[in-house]
Amino acid sequence: MRASFLALSAIAFVLAAGLSAAAPQSQSQTNHASPSRLPRQRQLDRGIVWQRDAVTGELRVVPAGSAANSNGAAAPPGPHAMQVVTQMVPVTCVVSTADGSAVPGLRREDFRIFDDDAEQPIAYFDASAQPASVALVIDASPSVLRDSDEMKRAADALVDALAPLDQAAVVDFAAHTYLQLGFSDVPELTRRAVARIDVRALLADTGGSNIYEAVYLTARQLFPGRTGRKAIVLLTDGQDSGLGLTLDPDSESPQPGRPANRLTFDDVVRLLAAQDIQLFAVSTENRPKIMTASWLDAHARATLVTPAARRLGIPPYTLYLAELVRRAGGQLYFLNETATAADTFRQIAEKIRAEYTLGFYPERGATGASAQLGWHSLRVEVVDQPGARVSNRAAYYVPAAQ
Repeated sequence: MRASFLALSAIAFVLAAGLSAAAPQSQSQTNHASPSRLPRQRQLDRGIVWQRDAVTGELRVVPAGSAANSNGAAAPPGPHAMQVVTQMVPVTCVVSTADGSAVPGLRREDFRIFDDDAEQPIAYFDASAQPASVALVIDASPSVLRDSDEMKRAADALVDALAPLDQAAVVDFAAHTYLQLGFSDVPELTRRAVARIDVRALLADTGGSNIYEAVYLTARQLFPGRTGRKAIVLLTDGQDSGLGLTLDPDSESPQPGRPANRLTFDDVVRLLAAQDIQLFAVSTENRPKIMTASWLDAHARATLVTPAARRLGIPPYTLYLAELVRRAGGQLYFLNETATAADTFRQIAEKIRAEYTLGFYPERGATGASAQLGWHSLRVEVVDQPGARVSNRAAYYVPAAQ
């Protein structure tokens, strides 16, 4: 993992809630309304302000006009502040064969999990028993106009292929991000929300295509409090105009001389990793010749974003989609590689249905707190499955005392 990523300042939010072997909890933000009652769309980026804590480095989204310190710093802890005790670390993973098919039916003993290269006892194991929460995040910017109808048909195919108890949400974006439907277990309602997305209606939504902001807002506003398997399915051409990303890896992080209160690529990665949200990205662009599945596997443990990538003929916007998937876990697809877009999304639904969730407790110090604060690398392996590929988030974070 790249050093600048590991060296980011401490994040204030706590690790995703620990898993238990109990029955699945009820999900918040679930829409059980009649299929005829599609709610009005809501703009997720309206009335918010970005603030980066000067002490922890965490980026927060707060309502405009809310009280905050002038420098965006969090209030200092009181005299009776408690030490955070590290909870169980959940790690969702996808296991695939060499041809990309999901591998079902694995057991706890088939897995090995490593925290900073040290193998950990697996304290929790779930083989897709809990319902999944899947957010469809669909690019509706002018650059995807020619692909918009195909993308919507593909999204319908994903909805049809999800398991009966899975819940889906629908978000679209151009310069701004719009929630068409919160998490719902009513497939017809989800299909209607997808059908309501209209690229032509957003032609006046000038300001570019804010892909990573849409992913961040979806993760920040829709997923808190949700348990079980979590995934974002992102449909886009990858051409983001909000973060100013280049093949210089420093463009991923807050930079001296630039406003601190702005979203960065690393902020998006941290949030997805903290909530253990898998990211399935579907690009409408062509796959670069060198970016084969085996090439991606060979680079799974190191950043793809290097100045040398320029010589490989990979567009920076495609490289960053692959990097986001590499760090968050999931898979990168290209829309034109299957007979129909619907085939691609049926494959994604198959992967989500076959996800595994592992859990382990990090080693603790004498005080009960985690022995090592900050970022920890994660690696999951399967045994006796020749050629199998495992995709999972690349790291988890242990926060400081608060």
